[in-house]
This record gives sequence, C-alpha cells and structure tokens, in this order.
Amino acid sequence: MPQGIRRIVLDVLKPHTPRLTDLALMLSRDENVNGLNISLKEVDQNTESITITLEGDDLQYESIKEILEQAGAVIHSIDQVVAGKRFVEEVTLQPENT
Repeated sequence: MPQGIRRIVLDVLKPHTPRLTDLALMLSRDENVNGLNISLKEVDQNTESITITLEGDDLQYESIKEILEQAGAVIHSIDQVVAGKRFVEEVTLQPENT
C-alpha cells in the first residue's frame, strides 16, 4: 500500500546546463520516482525557470533536493504535495454572485 509523499510539485531555477532531458533522467534514477514531468516556464540569459512534478509511492524530498543541487538548481518553492492512499485533486470554488 502506498505510503508517504506520492506527488510533489516544485518551482525550480536552474542553469541552462544540464538540459531538461538530462535533468529528467537524473531525477528518474531515484528509486522512489515512478514518473515525472518538467515544464519550462521562463528562460533568461543564464537560467531557466521550470516546474517539476514528481510522482511515486514514497518520495523523499531531501533526496530530490540533493539531485537538483548537484545539477546546480535551486528550489524556489514547494507548490503542491499529495500524500495518502489515493490522490486528492485540488478543488477550485466559484465565488458567490452578489
């Protein structure tokens, strides 16, 4: 039965090297990562802003952070965490009409 963190979404700033494909392979080698998605948000002269979504059965934040730091990346924020027996998607409430 799944335990621990099952999904984590990170806002990350990284240098142009390593490439996104190489960074994805580095992260996917972590034994607790079942799948991941990296989306490029912004590029400037020296860096890239990316969003990384990782899924697994017991993701270890410190292990993920260490891999990113080895790649020269910095985590700006943790934007989402999902834990428990099943995934619970965020619910967006509509404002009431007044």
